[in-house]
Amino acid sequence: MPLDFDWVVDSLRTRLQEPLPGALAHEPLRATSLDGPKPNFEHKSPPKPGSVLVLLYPNEGSIRFPLTKRPEYLGAHSGQISFPGGKAEPNETPIETALREGEEEVGVRPSSIEVIGTLSQFFVIPSNFMVTPVVGVARTKPLFVPDPVEVVRILEADLSDILKEDAVGVRDIVAARIYNLRAPHFLVEHEVVWGATAMMLNELRLIVQELQKRSH
Repeated sequence: MPLDFDWVVDSLRTRLQEPLPGALAHEPLRATSLDGPKPNFEHKSPPKPGSVLVLLYPNEGSIRFPLTKRPEYLGAHSGQISFPGGKAEPNETPIETALREGEEEVGVRPSSIEVIGTLSQFFVIPSNFMVTPVVGVARTKPLFVPDPVEVVRILEADLSDILKEDAVGVRDIVAARIYNLRAPHFLVEHEVVWGATAMMLNELRLIVQELQKRSH
């Protein structure tokens, strides 16, 4: 049975005010090191604030949300799939950061988004960011415009696919071209969604699964 968009939005709006799963959702999706060099992420400065935008919208009977594919470069997040988002500007709230980054990266106007809450803050160890996932809603499918520098392509993930019991797979990957990792992941449009994005996404997944059980 397809998810009802209004039910999901209304249920999430209420549920996000309650205590969240946090690490219980994050840790099962954390990648682990295999043989070879191990990354060393010792940071001498406190984490930088940042936000990502989890933007739910209806599309042909399904509930979707955009993910972006990063370009290949010599860095920690080269080629990865992530939510639209980035570093906070001075004096910005987490919500303002998420909405600004959503407009910059995928072209969605903040005025078309209703923010219904946030997921648990998440520490992205490689880049030393403390990220707030901001959950927003667009009542119609946005017209996406990818940033020509930061975004290679926009994926439109289906929430129903993420909710399936077998949605999480595991595969061995090479991160930053040198680190061998075993990575729990989701597959979206044949792209592997792992790391911080998968961990944050699993929190949304567990919350919606919980709401479905409550409603039965």
